[in-house]
Amino acid sequence: MSEQQDNMELVRKGYEAFSSGDIETVMALFDDDVEWVQPGNSTISGTYHGKGEVAQYLANLGAKSPTVTLSRLLADGDTVVALTDVAVGEEKGSNADVFTIRNGKTTRVEIHTDTALMERIYGTKQHAAH
Repeated sequence: MSEQQDNMELVRKGYEAFSSGDIETVMALFDDDVEWVQPGNSTISGTYHGKGEVAQYLANLGAKSPTVTLSRLLADGDTVVALTDVAVGEEKGSNADVFTIRNGKTTRVEIHTDTALMERIYGTKQHAAH
């Protein structure tokens, strides 16, 4: 298989593991210094560094029991884009998740999602008044 096919298979394996609740396998696919970027102002938005922070993020994400269905993978070099359909209760949306893969591990994930939908599902961060 080519590097791109290997990278797509790694991402596919991650989605399958997440969907089946196998967080141990999901975490094994990440580099120790992984960076995860979740946009918006929801309570789970932010930039997470390292496996510990990413594991906590995934636990918070999973608390609402999302269903994530992988619809398509696109690869270019060390970048894999996963097009997904996401559902939480009655809320539904589509994401484009961008993975950077190096040496067989995910080093960065940047989620492109409907941030308003995420805020409806997870709530909005409270910001201190200045």
